[in-house]
Amino acid sequence: MKVLYKFQNSIFFLLKATLYIVIVAAFFIVFGLKYEWVLGLSRTSGVSLVTFCVVLTATISVYGGYLIGRLKSKPIIISMSLATLVTDLVTYVEFCIMSVNAHNNDHFVLESPGRLIIVMAIQITAIVLFAYLGNYVYFTINPPENCCIITSSEKSLNNIALKIEKYRKQYKITDMIHYTSPNVFDVINRNDTIFLYDVPQNEKIVLNEYCYASKKNIYYNFEMNDVVALGARTTLLDDKPVVSAVVRDLTLEQKFIKRFMDILISLVALIVFGPLMLVCALLIKLEDGGHVFFRQARATKGEKLFMVYKFRTMKEEGSYNKSVTSDDDRITKVGKYLRKFRIDELPQFINILKGEMSVVGPRPEMVENVDKYTAEIPEFSYRLRVKGGLTGYGQIAGKYNTSPKDKLVLDLLYIEHYSLWLDFKLILQTVTVLLKASDSTEAFDGKGEKLKYHFTEPME
Repeated sequence: MKVLYKFQNSIFFLLKATLYIVIVAAFFIVFGLKYEWVLGLSRTSGVSLVTFCVVLTATISVYGGYLIGRLKSKPIIISMSLATLVTDLVTYVEFCIMSVNAHNNDHFVLESPGRLIIVMAIQITAIVLFAYLGNYVYFTINPPENCCIITSSEKSLNNIALKIEKYRKQYKITDMIHYTSPNVFDVINRNDTIFLYDVPQNEKIVLNEYCYASKKNIYYNFEMNDVVALGARTTLLDDKPVVSAVVRDLTLEQKFIKRFMDILISLVALIVFGPLMLVCALLIKLEDGGHVFFRQARATKGEKLFMVYKFRTMKEEGSYNKSVTSDDDRITKVGKYLRKFRIDELPQFINILKGEMSVVGPRPEMVENVDKYTAEIPEFSYRLRVKGGLTGYGQIAGKYNTSPKDKLVLDLLYIEHYSLWLDFKLILQTVTVLLKASDSTEAFDGKGEKLKYHFTEPME
């Protein structure tokens, strides 16, 4: 095993390279069996190969690649499959266009669509096999890291421990202590990885520096200064290195392009999803005869209020002014599926077309929640520096029950790193929400606080 550990980087590189070669080869060999020019040395085959490789590289950067050891097998399969399928479709359309010539077709036709299905089946099969094989090899070579959690309360301990427990192949929790424990440094010394969660800033700095000096892996939750630092850059004042965090806003050109894209995407979406929306409206009406839509005041840029449109997913007499819990009896039978696949959000394209929302931005919160969360976390109001959006970091990575603080951080990461490319990436990544529907729509349990984990070391 020690020999494998020394050569693991080479092993994983070979696995990744082999998978990518299989993905490319599947497309060109399957089509090459019927179209000889695909495998020949020609300008057309060269353009097709370059297109495939460029698009595959771009889509992998959007969805994530072969991240064995860092992600579970299922997320790797989803990300790699989406990147590959988009690449197949783009290259296939180009292939069909190039087939319109004097030697083949005099008009555009779909060339052997059955072969495209065979290609996709081969590629997805290879991705599944390599995802499980890669993670099996990785975790055979790398056993779980011994880790400790250092935090400020048992409530915070349970918040982070439940997340770490989902990655048992990566981490083995050996110690859970309060940051004031007299044995805190001894605990750090006997572990490989340290999780600092909700530790006061001054104490976190001391523990961070000790972990760094002791060559320990460190994970800690975001605070406002961390968000600011991520959006900052290093600069020199004469011979003095300083951190420069410049307040950013969209340029006039960016605002124009973003609004243009909002109008274009919302129009296309309303046309494409129109039939689905009609079916949803009919099902909602047939279930209880109530209203199809519901409107609710939401806060957006500059604390401006607007009425958001959504498909009604709760009973007419139910209160919409409190967050949904798991097994919430207010949710209708139809509403359960609309929420699971986020179909209830489709009417918000009307809000986008009207200019009240953007396609990408922080999720617009209920007014009651804004007041509540801002009272608890004053920085929560920073989310209102931009228009609310249908999708974004918070909607893709978060869940219905994601904590207000974590929602804030996700949204500020978007605000501080805004670019048109980032908007494009997030729009493409939105499809992953549908593929993890049961996770992304996880709601508050509504059963009160139950502490599963407890400190293993005494406090001072």
